Amino acid sequence: MYLQEEERNNAIALLFNEKCSCVVRREDTIRIFRRRGVRDLLQLLHEEPSFTAGAFIADKVVGKGAAALMVLCRFQEVFADVISTPARRLLEEAKIHVRCSVEVPNIIDRTGTGICPVERLCSDCKTAEECLPRIEKFVADMTHAHKGA
Repeated sequence: MYLQEEERNNAIALLFNEKCSCVVRREDTIRIFRRRGVRDLLQLLHEEPSFTAGAFIADKVVGKGAAALMVLCRFQEVFADVISTPARRLLEEAKIHVRCSVEVPNIIDRTGTGICPVERLCSDCKTAEECLPRIEKFVADMTHAHKGA
């Protein structure tokens, strides 16, 4: 699948105009996702891998965990407003074309006090496959914690 530059730019514009977390474009289908963190990517991986394979994704913040899920989803191309260096490396090693506005050493957590927990969890992983069980456990633990609260 190959998108024209204008089609990519439209998806990127939607990312900012809709104030969403990410936009996925596959041929003429555009979908907008709004959940924080990696939940939408994890759900896409498990429920719609044929939709993401070869697609373009525009995402606000891409850390190593999100990048691992993008690799496993088999996206062809990624635009990140902010990407961490470990995330960019993981995507490029998987031969996924990456564009970004800003590259940072690590993604910072929401409180601004440290490294994002998913980025930290995946920091010593060499492959996307190694990251997956850690991400799944993290999301499951967070889901259970919120249900119990």
